Amino acid sequence: MKPLTLFVLLIPASLGLFGASLSLADASLEEATRADYKEHLGALFLYFHRNPELSFQETETAARLAKELRKAGAKVTTGVGGTGVVGLLRNGEGPTVLVRADMDGLPIREESGLEYASTRSQTEADGSEVPVMHACGHDVHMTSLVGTARRLMAERDRWSGTVMLIGQPAEERIGGAKAMLEDGLYTRFGVPDYALGLHVMTGGATGKVAINAATTASSADSVDLVVHGIVSHGAAPQNGKDAVYIAAQIVVALQSLVSRDLNPLEAGVVTVGSIHGGRKHNVLADRVKLEITVRADTEVVRQNLLSGIRRIARGVALTHGVAEADLPTVEVVESTPPNENDPTTVALVKQAITGELGEDAFYTLKRESMGAEDFAYFVATEEKVPGAYFVVGGSPPAVLAAAAEGGPPAPVHHSPFFKVEPEGSIVTGVRAMTAAVMELLPAK
Repeated sequence: MKPLTLFVLLIPASLGLFGASLSLADASLEEATRADYKEHLGALFLYFHRNPELSFQETETAARLAKELRKAGAKVTTGVGGTGVVGLLRNGEGPTVLVRADMDGLPIREESGLEYASTRSQTEADGSEVPVMHACGHDVHMTSLVGTARRLMAERDRWSGTVMLIGQPAEERIGGAKAMLEDGLYTRFGVPDYALGLHVMTGGATGKVAINAATTASSADSVDLVVHGIVSHGAAPQNGKDAVYIAAQIVVALQSLVSRDLNPLEAGVVTVGSIHGGRKHNVLADRVKLEITVRADTEVVRQNLLSGIRRIARGVALTHGVAEADLPTVEVVESTPPNENDPTTVALVKQAITGELGEDAFYTLKRESMGAEDFAYFVATEEKVPGAYFVVGGSPPAVLAAAAEGGPPAPVHHSPFFKVEPEGSIVTGVRAMTAAVMELLPAK
């Protein structure tokens, strides 16, 4: 890996483009990033944390991120795929590296106890007012993106090419990456040669990184299944078709997809998360809606599960005499494919991070769920962009040590108690991502 050192730039301090940290001649990347955190990035993180916004409503967040990327020296375009932000750092001939950060918060009331906890609320699409917090670390991701841009511009005499900085909306709804691509991300700004992303993780210690040359996140498909029946008096069920009963049979039958259709060595999840239907105690329902989440680690398993849902819904309904015209409807409303890292790119990124953080900076991330991540869309296009997605530890080592001894566990993601140690997370994220980008771009 190329050693990372900062050079004094002949730019008047009054311009304030990259922070006072650049006055430190021969500062290491770590020293420069820590100085930048104290002077700028720390306050930026607090802004993002205190002002979360829901998926596809990240207007203020996107505006602030765009402002920060412009200050860092990027040519910025907003409104890509809704509220998406694209910043280009062009620095001569060479490959293009995409670096992505997600922007949205979650409809959760923060109970972290932090003095800077979010008190924000927003109106959902259905008109309801909900509390909002950054319960998954997207504030860390955005701050790290800005920090990486600032460090890369400080080091622009050391690399050649283009860095495409992405502020992505609606990761929590697994729709923002797809929306940006459908809005012409790659046709308007060019197809990247590599795509990089990071995620802060409370199960890892600050200062540590995990990266695997394999599937890093499962596919996720949100499926709406609607069962159609015929209304009748509850005391005379023979005169109708009971959509509640048929839906209940479908719910039970769906569990056979994983237990009996899949190879036992393959992973899959089919969870019915909600059931809505019926009007009254003594009236047969004519409509029941099932909301289902489907998870898989391979595209083959994913398609088998989705086709199996359609097959079972149709078969159960026919068994109970539902007419062909009234068979259940099955619609995939939100989805993302599995996220698979490119082994060659992972090797290069790991080499770069090792050079910056050291051999002992890595930890093994144990997958304990089939969580999804729509970063997959940036690499699973027809161009098949090589990608590397890695994890940055977010918990103080003392918290993890205490948890291992039977103390309170580190707050989990998507919890009202979620919190990370921001400085350690962001400094590590900036250092790791800056080193990775520079490894993938040629030296000047």
